[in-house]
Amino acid sequence: MKAAHSHPLPDARGRFGPFGGRYVPETLIPALEELERSYARLSVDPRFQDELTALLRDYCGRPTPLYFARRLSERVGVRVYIKREDLLHTGAHKINNAMGQVLLARRMGKRRIIAETGAGQHGVATATAAATVGLPCEVYMGREDTLRQALNVYRMQLLGARVIPVDVGTRTLKDAINEALRDWVTNVRDTFYVIGSAVGPHPYPRIVADFQSVIGREARQQILAREGRLPDAVVACVGGGSNAIGLFRAFVEDERVRLIGVEAGGAGLGAGRHAASLTAGSPGVLHGAYTYLLQDESGQVLGTHSVSAGLDYPGVGPEHAYLKDNGRAEYVAVSDAQALRGFYLLAGLEGILPALEPAHAVAYLETLAPQLGQDAVVLLGLSGRGDKDVETVRRHEAAPAKGADAGEP
Repeated sequence: MKAAHSHPLPDARGRFGPFGGRYVPETLIPALEELERSYARLSVDPRFQDELTALLRDYCGRPTPLYFARRLSERVGVRVYIKREDLLHTGAHKINNAMGQVLLARRMGKRRIIAETGAGQHGVATATAAATVGLPCEVYMGREDTLRQALNVYRMQLLGARVIPVDVGTRTLKDAINEALRDWVTNVRDTFYVIGSAVGPHPYPRIVADFQSVIGREARQQILAREGRLPDAVVACVGGGSNAIGLFRAFVEDERVRLIGVEAGGAGLGAGRHAASLTAGSPGVLHGAYTYLLQDESGQVLGTHSVSAGLDYPGVGPEHAYLKDNGRAEYVAVSDAQALRGFYLLAGLEGILPALEPAHAVAYLETLAPQLGQDAVVLLGLSGRGDKDVETVRRHEAAPAKGADAGEP
């Protein structure tokens, strides 16, 4: 029997078991304490919650549909339902959290928004939310990611945000977060840092997971209405882990529901070019929290690789680290080639272009389905749409993922 997830978490120190916490420079402690107090007050304020709920409904498009994927189900041999976060305004689940944090910033009297982004979807979502409340927005983005997600860079600029390319390190999400944290340390009095995933120092992992938990609440109601029972498995991609934790939370106490997070196996775990921090990493401190990360024997953070910019991160949210260690959730990795196969599979069978991040979860269905019975029900989180990844996929056209072996009818 797997251990139950003992809510409420995090505890008063911001910890999920041994994970989480607050490992930051002293200059940030007052800002984090101010954020913790403000969130504690506003999270139970009916006016704040009503405003957020109305925006998520009328502006963002909630609730998102739960779609029964008939042809995909026939292909893999289990009943697959897809939670369509890709149909939200701006095209990804990121808007749930960005809208919540920007409203929080306005209530706290902050005059400037900063953010970091990898795939660009969090940057677009934050720029969108900032525009709706009239706050200036600056987004840090690794130079490598600005090149592979050029469309989203332009979208952010059209929304009035300033995109700041980061040219240090691997020039990806990890380095963008480092630069955003430096900015926040310097301008902490009037600036609000909108973190895009359930990572970072306390209280960010809790705040992000709370804002994203709307995904799981809706999905639980919808699957019960459609099937009259809970799913046998809930599957979602995991980079920092906001989409997955938002979906998992509604099912954590249901011990018979398998929770499966799919990480970026990149070129393969054996090749050392991947971003699978839970599958192949070890506990340590990254970006203000104790969690699983990719590091060498000296504790130096290792470089990462993934075909998906949104999963190309060497750490993961501390709540996922806790769920891994207590055995409540399972974490696996699929390779770049498998993710591309998942992309073509969903496109060819269901007419849906998934972002490359959830394409990892789609790809894992073919491994998972044989483990389940024929009448099994699987709930899959589709965190974003694939428009942003079309050029990346095109560059991999010569890869063996496409063809009769994938989703072509």
